[in-house]
Amino acid sequence: MKDLNKVAEITLIFWLMKIIATTLGETLGDFLSMTLNLGYAIGIGITAVFFFTVLLIQLFSKKYIPVFFWLVIIATTTLGTEISDFMDRSLQLGYTLGSTILFACLLFTLFLWHKKFKSLSVFPIFDKNKEIFYWIAILFSNSLGTAFGDYLSDVVGLSYLNGALVTASIILIVVLLHYFTKINQIVLFWVAFVFTRPFGATFGDFLTKPISKGGLDLGTLNASIVSVILIGILIVVSHKRLQTANEQAQ
Repeated sequence: MKDLNKVAEITLIFWLMKIIATTLGETLGDFLSMTLNLGYAIGIGITAVFFFTVLLIQLFSKKYIPVFFWLVIIATTTLGTEISDFMDRSLQLGYTLGSTILFACLLFTLFLWHKKFKSLSVFPIFDKNKEIFYWIAILFSNSLGTAFGDYLSDVVGLSYLNGALVTASIILIVVLLHYFTKINQIVLFWVAFVFTRPFGATFGDFLTKPISKGGLDLGTLNASIVSVILIGILIVVSHKRLQTANEQAQ
């Protein structure tokens, strides 16, 4: 049954890749909607097509294949950026209401997931229906992370760097709770998963926004290229580690 698992194991490399993927989602989403001036609605359309394409490939794969899994993660972070920005800016819901709606959607998804499967365990996952809940929750969490990151900078008034430091501090607290308390590990996973998104989002803004707004002004394209290279290297490492583990198991 182990070979039939469909998702990545929760390790240090998982969290590192998640943070890079969220940064890429932020910069790539902004590249489509703002740098290319396509707008949020068209941006959602483009990223939704990408998301559903790679999601179908992932769902119909027989086992965990790192490149497919991480392409879906990247797709959720990019689509999540577009969804959040569309709600907050095009629909003019604002960051506070947008974050609240997305948080409610995430909680409702987790509620339905737990009601059906009596657990929110995220590894291993074999059942396709459970995997669908997994990806819906991830999409909402990444959308929420974008909205919350913008909330910290635009509503609370934190600089992009300070916003990244705040969310990084929350992630550090979660890590300490994981190692030194008996708090439910699944709860800690979802808290960490949600907050790695605003960390990646605020760090992505820090890389791309003008110096006058507290950023480094690298531009969305350059920041996206760097993130693609980094996560590409880690995907190759993940494939090699998986191959080694399979060879040792035989």
